[in-house]
Amino acid sequence: MAVVTGGAGVGKTALAVHWAHRRQADFPDGRLFVDLCGHSPLPERGTGAVLRELLLALGLPAEQMPASPEALAARYRELTAGRRMLIVLDNARRSEQVRPLLPDGDDCVTLVTSRDRLGGLVATDAARPVPLAELSAPQSVTLLATTLGPDLGADLVGAEPEAAARLARLCDGLPLALRLAAARIATCPHRGLAALAEELADEQGRLGLLEVEDTSVAAALALSVQHLSDPARRMLRHLGTHTGTTLDSRTAAALADCELPQAAGALAQLATAHLVVEIGRDAYTLHDLVRLYARSLRARPGEDDTGTLPRLLDHLLHTLLAASAAAEPGSEPCCDPPAGARRPVDVRPFPDRAGALAWYAAERDTLRGAALAAVAAGLHDRAWRLVLLQWPLIVWQVRDGWVPLLEHGLAAAEADLDPGAQSRARALLGWVLLEEGRHEEALAHLERAPDLAALAGDRSAQAVALVNLAAALHRYGTGHGEAPARVRNLLGRALTLAERAGRADLVALAHQHLADTCLTGGDPERAAHHAAHGLALAEPPFPAARRIVLQTLYGRALAATGRPAEAAHHLRAALHAARAHQYGDGESAALAALAALPGTAGAAPRAGLGKRC
Repeated sequence: MAVVTGGAGVGKTALAVHWAHRRQADFPDGRLFVDLCGHSPLPERGTGAVLRELLLALGLPAEQMPASPEALAARYRELTAGRRMLIVLDNARRSEQVRPLLPDGDDCVTLVTSRDRLGGLVATDAARPVPLAELSAPQSVTLLATTLGPDLGADLVGAEPEAAARLARLCDGLPLALRLAAARIATCPHRGLAALAEELADEQGRLGLLEVEDTSVAAALALSVQHLSDPARRMLRHLGTHTGTTLDSRTAAALADCELPQAAGALAQLATAHLVVEIGRDAYTLHDLVRLYARSLRARPGEDDTGTLPRLLDHLLHTLLAASAAAEPGSEPCCDPPAGARRPVDVRPFPDRAGALAWYAAERDTLRGAALAAVAAGLHDRAWRLVLLQWPLIVWQVRDGWVPLLEHGLAAAEADLDPGAQSRARALLGWVLLEEGRHEEALAHLERAPDLAALAGDRSAQAVALVNLAAALHRYGTGHGEAPARVRNLLGRALTLAERAGRADLVALAHQHLADTCLTGGDPERAAHHAAHGLALAEPPFPAARRIVLQTLYGRALAATGRPAEAAHHLRAALHAARAHQYGDGESAALAALAALPGTAGAAPRAGLGKRC
């Protein structure tokens, strides 16, 4: 026995029937097909009615039909014993619905299809599970073309390959959705694929477009939902608010406003029904079409349908605070939760910086979607925090297209009338623009950031803003007529503010940039002084990258003051640490400084470590 499982519209029945036709010669005694109506608008088939249908198909005259269900099952087993047959039991919902219909012949094969996992058949009846997933992008395009027919399909897909690929993505690789899209195209082929793809891109109308007469994606999903328990149905409804495609039980608990065990149980039920896909330990993915359908579910009497989005945003904010603390140990958070924010029932722990940065990267789309949803809902106090709390990943992958998100964050901070948030948003946005080579735009933001922070009375934000402005002027200031004296003045003010705020991390940052400024300005003694002070503060748990930069600066300053042996010691330590932490830029800087030492051959670079992490 094989059990073909998968979600609504994934093609389970089509696969079973196709396989049965191709293997016809293997079953000389016949092939029987029964729809059990487990997920159907029709009532679920009773065991007695199905057995009578099977016995009639096996040639038993109606007048010889046994009366009781037990006698029907015994006669069925008797007639299938010794035969080589295929029995297809389609659309089953429960293992106990299938067991009385299993043939008795050793050479019989039973093929079951179901939207549920039917683990009982696997555990007690030696069934082999055959999970059926959505189609890949190339398979989806092939199905689209095949459904349109050999001529029309080849012409349209060949003329608009990018639109065909976009259609495949918007249909989630779901065969039912692809066939419905093909049906729409076939009735108006002159409109082309791009026009339908553009219409499907609108989430508000996507499910409506994937409906042709009495067949639709929404109707297929409804047949799965109708058998869910109340907690699972309620969970699915709340999942429609989620701004990402992946989630865990903590996120689900925040969305549904329930405890972790209840959230885990509801997710398990949804996974069993293939409405979410389990992709790892306490990790699930939610396809777009299911998410859009979930949004259409209405709250039942007595269910609270308010506050779902704020709960999700507050859950993400608290998780971001935990992630930033792990990614930048020793630093203080750039903001606190807004007034009235709810703390979730459980916040994900992050054991180290690597784990936090991995989470940031994995949840980047979810966080972007959450920030945009907050803006759309007028929750500006959440929106800018959702943006700015991503700063550890932003500065680590600074050239990775962050400008649009940061502009949304700045607009939200302005709408929230928060000058401190505006300062931090402009300081971070200016730095990213600077790294992208957009110097004029960068300086426009960086020049305004310190005054906004001063207006807010936020010494930490003002120190950050001054450091970023000084670093920008130090790097590109000559083209703007800026004297090095102004850069040192800005950094001196930043150092004083950081010390008054008690921010050791910012004190170390100010010393780092003062060391760099003094070194390039021909004052290696002062550079060594600032680098040494910064190094003293940048001990664990501060990020290793900061210590590597400071130690490299210290080595360069020592070399410039005529102490090459001490310089080599610190530069080798920086090189070793950069390689240990796979910090490519730090390794390159340490290698260059070592190579510049008099009488030193340096160290050979190793392939693969120059890439920005």
